[in-house]
Amino acid sequence: MNISASDLQYFVLQPALECLDMYSAAAEQLLLGTAAQESGFDPFARTKPGGIGIYQITSEQHRAVWDTFLAFDPELASKVRGLASQRQFLKNPDDELRTNLAYSTAIAWVIYLQSNHQLPAAHDAEGLDNFWQDNFHHQQRHHGNLAAWIRSYGTAA
Repeated sequence: MNISASDLQYFVLQPALECLDMYSAAAEQLLLGTAAQESGFDPFARTKPGGIGIYQITSEQHRAVWDTFLAFDPELASKVRGLASQRQFLKNPDDELRTNLAYSTAIAWVIYLQSNHQLPAAHDAEGLDNFWQDNFHHQQRHHGNLAAWIRSYGTAA
């Protein structure tokens, strides 16, 4: 069950980033390309061992976001937690990565935030590709996939 890029952009990415007070065209473009490359816009994909949801975030990455970053930023943690469902998050937080696109988008964005590097411009396809590969995609480096996707289908900028 795939979601279209435009639906993801307008109904998930923009509202989630705005909820975090972190919207930018570059952030939107990066997350849109990340979802395209990691899962092909399929929240139920299994393209990476242990990967969950549209961004293929692992349980380990998910826990690390909370333990090493959000634990030290209570304001942002509250905004991210506000995107999660009340009961399911307490039962099985990793399920939120699969079933809650706004929450998984927030976690994906926080993974990028942890890098503390400057986000490239929305129109810089190669820069966004490198940012993705250096800070998110931890499998074998295959330069150009995200850049090619952004050049062909990107909608920001």
